[in-house]
Amino acid sequence: MGIRYTKDMTPFDMTKSPSKQYFFLMPLIWLAALIDTKRLGLKMDKSGIKGLKPPYLVIATHQGPADYSGTPLALFPHRGIYVSDMEGFMYYGKWLYRGLGCIGKRRFVSDITVVKNMKHALEMKQPVVVYPESRHSNVGTTAYIPKNLGKLCKFMDVPVVIFTLYGSYLANPFWDELNTRKVPLEGKIYKLFDKKQVREKSAEGIQEAVEKALAYNEYKYQNDRKIKITEPKRAEGLHKPLYICRKCGTRYKMRSYGSTLRCSACGKEFLLREDGFLEDKGTGENLMIPDWYEWERGMEIDSANLLISMNKFKRSFPVTIEALPNHKGFVKLGEGVLALDENEFTVMYGSEILHFPHKTRESVQTEYDYRGKKGMGIVLSTKDCCYYLYSKAEDFNPTQLQFVGEWLYESK
Repeated sequence: MGIRYTKDMTPFDMTKSPSKQYFFLMPLIWLAALIDTKRLGLKMDKSGIKGLKPPYLVIATHQGPADYSGTPLALFPHRGIYVSDMEGFMYYGKWLYRGLGCIGKRRFVSDITVVKNMKHALEMKQPVVVYPESRHSNVGTTAYIPKNLGKLCKFMDVPVVIFTLYGSYLANPFWDELNTRKVPLEGKIYKLFDKKQVREKSAEGIQEAVEKALAYNEYKYQNDRKIKITEPKRAEGLHKPLYICRKCGTRYKMRSYGSTLRCSACGKEFLLREDGFLEDKGTGENLMIPDWYEWERGMEIDSANLLISMNKFKRSFPVTIEALPNHKGFVKLGEGVLALDENEFTVMYGSEILHFPHKTRESVQTEYDYRGKKGMGIVLSTKDCCYYLYSKAEDFNPTQLQFVGEWLYESK
């Protein structure tokens, strides 16, 4: 298991029907999940699905990597089938990943084959799990939720269940995911609608209810539970999502070390306290990380609006490109250019030009340091291939491209 490389660009066969989780793997899956979550003192509230039998659709939040262990325990003793990114097939191997009950999908790409495979899995009397955010949370709050979940629930025609694992982001924040903090986990799984309600309610009504149920704020959870995160290096990596200085407004000059976030342009420093608040070391003002993050989003939207009105909205970055077409591994495509304008992302390498119109993807997959080996990048996908784009340019930041990509999608 791990990162592998190949030269085979044959697309993965998405049409193959999913299989049930291999029964002989289930004891190992549940045991591994118990071991992984025991160290963080997982508490699981399953009272909301008492007596519920498959098939049903589980719509889950995706705070962090502990979700992969929490979900099988939430479904126990039932097996589950999971809609998962193609990367998992490469990392674990096709045979094992199918045995874990996974349906392949490329993030932020509409594909009717995935919907058909989900329907097939439900017809096999299995719970089907989908993480609609399609990535781990950047700063502990709900990411973009697709607007077709209500229609999806109507089409599946089964009970709808919500699962949330509180503390998953705090234990492994996306900007420093390889280092685990000692944070207690709390899982909650409950039935949002039974089958009769799914049939009676409108798609719009279901969408609204699902979005409300998926809302979370990990820092509110930390504050409510009075959780202290005492790791001395707890702020390292935070400059990746918080890349604009709150004092001087300079982009790309934020740095982090130990428990401190610092702007190298103006010298302003912020302490990430044990209770999760950012404290201005000069004024003592307390800031919330999600508030800073949303302030940045507003800054980027205002800037993009202005530049578009002046016909000056164009960016480009040198990138290293790796393709993931199938389960066999990544294909090294070499050096190239990632360009952005108000209509699309464009990827250019050799004699190839790939177009990714904003109107076709609701968000952009961010990577802050892929598996601790690649550095910052984004992923743009077609139905046949995922393109991992890494850049060391000083003005390259995945969070910024995500903000702009989401806004341009909604404005098209």
